Amino acid sequence: MSPDRQTRNFWLLAAAGALVTLLGLAAAHRMEEHGHIITGMDNQVVWGLPHVFAIFMIVAASGVLNVASVGSVFGQAVYKRRAPLSGLLSLALLAGGLMVLMLDLGRPDRVLVAATHYNFSSMFALNVFLYSGLAAVVVVYLWTMFERRFNPWSKPAGVAVMVWRFVLTTGTGAIFAFLVARQAYQSALLPPLFVVLSFAWGLAVFLVVQAALLAWNGRPPAPEVDRRLARLLAVFVLLSVYFVAVLHLTNLYYARQGAFEAFILLGRGGGEVFALLFWGGFVVLGSVLPCVLLLAPRAGAPRATLAASLLVVLGAFAFLYVFIIGGQAFPLEIFPGWTATSSFADGQAAHYVPSWPELGLGVGGLGAAFLLTVVGVHMLDFMPSDDAPGAADARA
Repeated sequence: MSPDRQTRNFWLLAAAGALVTLLGLAAAHRMEEHGHIITGMDNQVVWGLPHVFAIFMIVAASGVLNVASVGSVFGQAVYKRRAPLSGLLSLALLAGGLMVLMLDLGRPDRVLVAATHYNFSSMFALNVFLYSGLAAVVVVYLWTMFERRFNPWSKPAGVAVMVWRFVLTTGTGAIFAFLVARQAYQSALLPPLFVVLSFAWGLAVFLVVQAALLAWNGRPPAPEVDRRLARLLAVFVLLSVYFVAVLHLTNLYYARQGAFEAFILLGRGGGEVFALLFWGGFVVLGSVLPCVLLLAPRAGAPRATLAASLLVVLGAFAFLYVFIIGGQAFPLEIFPGWTATSSFADGQAAHYVPSWPELGLGVGGLGAAFLLTVVGVHMLDFMPSDDAPGAADARA
């Protein structure tokens, strides 16, 4: 592709990403101006659709670094060439996710208070350090790859990134695991579940972005590399299904969780939407169909891999919607073991319908991540090169 056409494509993509980001900021301003009364959130569902987008981007920001870890820590040349792009995507997704979180908290003007006053018994406060720490170690990691003088430090930096992202994703799962007031969560399985989910979601995002960048630069994908990544994604998806199945089977073992599992899995008591999204969105479209595409005899074909990756991403949103929104919508048991009655919707599932500002804010976070990725790829050499492995490997 000619340089003039590449430059024109860059400005078009950057303008599109900036426009989507501005729409997200406008949605956040509208919610700030009118209050959360214009959203679908209420006293029961306090984390709405923006949190679905934010958690997905933060978890994927950790998982996308799996490509870099396999390359730098375990010395796989194919993955080494993709480590810089992996690091860039991690920073972009983390920035987009934190943007949505900050603007959805209700008082973004008090972010300095949150940054200077900590409650160290809160997982939310601890995660502030995990998020900023991940950004710092990834920047150092990228520096060791691009600066030839620091190439010998690339592997130690990669080890630090791998350890930190495991801790970060564990902390994200622990946010829910420590919410003992919510019957849907409070499980020790959630931290390892989020670690495994990050593998699948991060790799799926990486494959989608890599395919888009190759098409943008007019370069064909490498068939053998595509097949390897496709098989790896299938393994991660199957692991995700296994851990989700273990979580629900464990809940079914406890009598007190039976009503919640019926709510989520069978749609009883007002949970029809969540059951449909779980089985149709996460299980069928987000897990079974991608595995069929990835493990079929012609697995590894670029179009099949791209389609499977997109389905995994859609399944991730379906899972998080069920997990976050469904977990809050289920009637809260305020006094376990006792019967309490009142006139305030006792035993009724919350009715949550996302509003356009919520959707706009969530999509705006994706737009910000997209914009950062496009600018980064245009400014520096983040594109993987399978044609000249010697030069690429020396950098990683």
